[in-house]
Amino acid sequence: MARINPIDPNNADDKAKELLDGVKKKLGKTPNIFLTLAHAPAALQAYLGFSGAMATTSLPGKLREQLALAVGQANSCDYCLAAHTAIGTSLGLSQDDTLAARQGKASDANAQAAIKFAQNVVEKRGNVGDGDVNALRDAGFNDQQIVEIVAVIAINLFTNYFNHIAGTVVDFPPAPKLA
Repeated sequence: MARINPIDPNNADDKAKELLDGVKKKLGKTPNIFLTLAHAPAALQAYLGFSGAMATTSLPGKLREQLALAVGQANSCDYCLAAHTAIGTSLGLSQDDTLAARQGKASDANAQAAIKFAQNVVEKRGNVGDGDVNALRDAGFNDQQIVEIVAVIAINLFTNYFNHIAGTVVDFPPAPKLA
């Protein structure tokens, strides 16, 4: 049950309406997370800017979604798990890939290292050690990509926490249950 209800775009202030119109134009619909964030147009604008920038990283979209799924699972965020399962599938991840990412696994060693790092970041609240960062380097990630991985983790922490607090109603197909 929502603690913060989504706003009606017709009743949104001018800035929020402009941002929501952009979301609808891009996605064809306006998911509840955006309608709920729109209570604070500055927060919605910040999220959209951060999200848009992350889409331009050197990290493949599939990997960004695997990271989002690992973080979402670590934080038990049903909304993000549903959304990122749908997005990941649309980018070519199989159902098995999405479930594996949630369990901290990937068939690709590079993705596996990044997912493990994301889990460690969440578990250790960012206080990872040299070995954690070196494991990414050993997997072939450069400094730019390490920074990008941290940014992907951070934006997903924001949405996980926001959805927990707001009680955002899931408007994507539910993510499959883990065995």
